[in-house]
Amino acid sequence: MDYSRFCYCASLIISISGLVFPVMVGSLGINYDPRVLKAFANTGVEFIVGLGNEYLSKMRDQEAAQAWVKANVQAYLPATKITCITIGNEVLTFNDTSLTDHLLPAMQNIHTALVNLGLDKQVLVTTAHSLAILQVSYPPSAGSFRKDLVGCITPILNFHCKTNSPFLINAYPFFAYKSNPKQISLDFVLFQPNQGIVDSKSNFHYDNMLFAQIDAVHSALASLGYSKLQVHISETGWPSKGDADEVGASLENAKKYNGNLLKTIYQKKGTPMRPNTDLNIYVFALFNENMKPGPTSERNYGLFKPDGTAAYSLGISGTDAVSANTTTTTIGTLAPPSPDSSSPGYLSISAAERYCCCISKLLFPLLLVNYLAFRLAF
Repeated sequence: MDYSRFCYCASLIISISGLVFPVMVGSLGINYDPRVLKAFANTGVEFIVGLGNEYLSKMRDQEAAQAWVKANVQAYLPATKITCITIGNEVLTFNDTSLTDHLLPAMQNIHTALVNLGLDKQVLVTTAHSLAILQVSYPPSAGSFRKDLVGCITPILNFHCKTNSPFLINAYPFFAYKSNPKQISLDFVLFQPNQGIVDSKSNFHYDNMLFAQIDAVHSALASLGYSKLQVHISETGWPSKGDADEVGASLENAKKYNGNLLKTIYQKKGTPMRPNTDLNIYVFALFNENMKPGPTSERNYGLFKPDGTAAYSLGISGTDAVSANTTTTTIGTLAPPSPDSSSPGYLSISAAERYCCCISKLLFPLLLVNYLAFRLAF
């Protein structure tokens, strides 16, 4: 999925992706002023700040990387709890050699800047990949990376090991179902009761596709000798509306997918391959992006409409989400400050500040596990 996405997950994360440049594709989506970082100050909400693909080349310059970290990360600490920086999104599957060549140097220079500023212990550096980096994803035990990408991925995995940062994957069971609805059970992809599948090699039983996809990534990492790396799902979700050929895109299915996913997270169970490992999943998306181009589904992944009203109810009450330990985090995208707009596709900064309060009061009781994340554009 492209970098203009918003994410939402459990234990709250807003992913503030970025630079002080337009990071969202085509500058579409919901734009917030950098003041939102200050609006979240002293709230306990953690932020993941992301750098857009189009600015990776600039970060090959160590001085530029240092200046960016000072302006967009250090300047907001410690009041705003920034814990991670994502460098680019799905870079390796863009089939753009120059972009791929910039990825690791950008990650390294941003990390070096954090080290120089004494921030590397509290702020990690990573990047998000499409599930399309896998050559094989089924059965999960046979998961492997595309042969043409192994040479690019291996140095990145070394970086993760060195810095103890997580490996991020964007995983959408919706796409698998849409492409083959006659062969794939809708219940299996929506976390509904079903017979599931058994991996003939590992003998593990899977009752949902997302867990099978996650374990396919675990297998791919293990095949290269990186079985101990943490795997986080940086994007997943389901559209509440789609075009005629987008089978399965409906409000009812979106409600089931996200609601059942949250219930699964509340159970605090890992995947069959990693049963004792906590899940870290970012659900896409917090808001519908009604000005985004492309298929109808692309504009309808949100839990909320651009005006702040609910797109649908997850059918979960605050009492369903009981957790002893909760943390909060967030994701966004830094771009040039935009003037407040009355367009239904954008929220003004005053609205953004109201959401800081609304999210903490209304969603925190609902999402008491792992991460709630959404990307913002500045």
